[in-house]
Amino acid sequence: MHYRNGREAKNGDRIIQLDTNGGIQGGVILFDATPGNDYCNGRVAPVVISGGVCLVDALHVDDVAAILAEKGLDKRPAGK
Repeated sequence: MHYRNGREAKNGDRIIQLDTNGGIQGGVILFDATPGNDYCNGRVAPVVISGGVCLVDALHVDDVAAILAEKGLDKRPAGK
């Protein structure tokens, strides 16, 4: 199980879920993923953040999307 950039995926990972057009759907936690499949594998639970935030520890989703495009990670790879 691997993410779009090739990093190994593990249940319990906190991830940013991308839509098929390279946009960002939101922050989630991966669970129930099983080895051997990188496509439509696993379930996600939304991350709920309560309380305040330090803005120096945050990025706007448009900026993250631009970084993804810059690195060529904004397009879903072809199926295997």
